[in-house]
Amino acid sequence: MADQPKPLMPHATATWLVDNTALSFEQIAEFCGLHILEVQAMADDLAGAKYTGRDPVHAGELTNEEIEKGQSDSDYALKMHKAPVAVSRTKGPRYTPVSKRQDKPDGIAWILRNHPEVSDAQIGKLIGTTRNTIAAIRDRSHWNIQNINPKDPVTLGLCSQRELDATVAKAAKKAGIEDDTGARETRLGNDREALITELRAEREAAAKAAVEASQEAEAAAWLENKRAEEAAGEQ
Repeated sequence: MADQPKPLMPHATATWLVDNTALSFEQIAEFCGLHILEVQAMADDLAGAKYTGRDPVHAGELTNEEIEKGQSDSDYALKMHKAPVAVSRTKGPRYTPVSKRQDKPDGIAWILRNHPEVSDAQIGKLIGTTRNTIAAIRDRSHWNIQNINPKDPVTLGLCSQRELDATVAKAAKKAGIEDDTGARETRLGNDREALITELRAEREAAAKAAVEASQEAEAAAWLENKRAEEAAGEQ
């Protein structure tokens, strides 16, 4: 059961299960991937954040039959009926987690200062921003320009070192600038373990970003439907 997928919105799902079933806190915590004390706090209305319940049966993640099995046997571990489907983003700018979006201007400023040969289109694709934002930072008309400090976008977690190197190399080649191939080979090519670690980190970051995008999309859709239902009920 340790490898079983978790609900798309675990806290909201746990809240619904606490309010609408007789499942034990242990069963709810295990199914939602939460600590039992978190579930206890929800039940006692002591949780720091208040969550609107999300019905896992309606979402297709649980069945009523599965809930009944759990209610009749407190040792029964609930089984996911249908794992959440991640939202696929095939178009649009690069997705950046909400927690890192405030760092974008610093990363853009760093590239503009250290790699002027990189085009606005390349910066936009690398960091996931717009040409208007890049232009505003370049001509210092950005609304928050006084607080923007150039910082390496790799350090900020906005892109990987390989992505930055590839973008700079492509821009340098187009601009006719000699590429520092030796330095890149020394940093990456001669250190196989570092390369493997970096690739693994890239995959983990991509997977985390996909989950966050999926959660944001699901939460937005669910909240919109919830508001629509409440509005309909008031009429």
